Amino acid sequence: MKAKRILALVLALLLAMTLFACAKKEDSGSSSGYKIDKNKDTIVFGGSRSMTGVYAFFEQSAYGPIYKMWVDDVNADGGLYIKEYDKKMKIELKVYDDTSDLSTMTRNLEKAIVEDQVDFILPPVSTAFLYAAAPIANKYGKVLMGAEGGSATLKESIAQYPYFFSSLNFSDTQAPALVDIFVEQGIESAYVVFIEDLHGTEYSGALIPALANAGIAVKGVKSVPADIQDMTSIIQDAQSTGADAFLCLTYPDQGFLALNQSIALSYNPKVWFMGSGGGFSSILDIYGPEVCEGIISWGAWNPKSSPAAAEYFEHFKEFWKDDPNVFYDYWGLVHYYAGLQCLQKAIEGAGTLDNAKVQEYLVNNHFDTVLGDTWFENNMIAPDCFMGNVGQWQNGVFEVIDRTSKATSDPIVPKQPWPAS
Repeated sequence: MKAKRILALVLALLLAMTLFACAKKEDSGSSSGYKIDKNKDTIVFGGSRSMTGVYAFFEQSAYGPIYKMWVDDVNADGGLYIKEYDKKMKIELKVYDDTSDLSTMTRNLEKAIVEDQVDFILPPVSTAFLYAAAPIANKYGKVLMGAEGGSATLKESIAQYPYFFSSLNFSDTQAPALVDIFVEQGIESAYVVFIEDLHGTEYSGALIPALANAGIAVKGVKSVPADIQDMTSIIQDAQSTGADAFLCLTYPDQGFLALNQSIALSYNPKVWFMGSGGGFSSILDIYGPEVCEGIISWGAWNPKSSPAAAEYFEHFKEFWKDDPNVFYDYWGLVHYYAGLQCLQKAIEGAGTLDNAKVQEYLVNNHFDTVLGDTWFENNMIAPDCFMGNVGQWQNGVFEVIDRTSKATSDPIVPKQPWPAS
């Protein structure tokens, strides 16, 4: 019943977004109001981010550190050269806190665009927030380069919003990659836990049928709220089914809770999967490499993926070395930065702050980024650009374990039991 309520909410959101776009169709994609202000000295990026509340960790340790480092990098180089102004212009940030509240986010975003008249907008936090922002961005003709969030479920709806671009790989490519690993490794059954929001609905909706189609029995499905405080009964139920794989399709707070209670109950399936959060370096700091050994999560990349990835990784480490709250995200770290690099090159390539021309440049060009040759297909970074879809902790390294040439290691199944306390 919970899953049905979630689906109803998602459909309601889709309907609202579609009606919103249709009602404002006359404003969509228009750059007719764009004017050059020769007295302008900075490029203003604004928007709404979850600086407090349940999603604050994204701003603290996911996309937050990346866009701040990018702005610093650009400004240290004198800014972006804009041909129509014939000068370099530094970036200025004007970002509001939405307290992890969706309605506050939408109000903040409209305020940044309408009242503050920012030149470009930054993406909000999470899948649901990102797609609530997409029709607003399209209404005002503002390029929205996505970060934390992605959804195959909303692809048809998002196709109505040409100003939205997705930089992160998600269930479209990740679910098949994970199932391929399971088939190769002889996994015959799974138990699925997912968070009661768009992210959880999306991933469970992609994985459950993919598992069934591969002949892998789904022995249990449970949904959990974001504020859940105890998963003991869920872990015990999963344990009782004897499922080969435990799949926790949640955000980090719920994933860490499930991990704590799996260890406490000595729950040791062949595969213990945590996404998102399982590919964050903070998991090593909290639990140590011996506990993390064999945990699988979404991703994936690591410094071995390419020389560019290694160089970027060292730069990120050096930039944030004095902030203990910033960790390494082996799913989004390179993808978020690549999205910003594409946007930067599109702005400079188009030679203007006119979002309509920047949008056109993004659609029609390839970009040299930390991912290598990068381009968009249907306004999403092309699947061939990603360094990996699934990773696993092995000897303190988050290895890419896709069954492709991009793998940096083979999967280890079954994982070792949790170490004795």
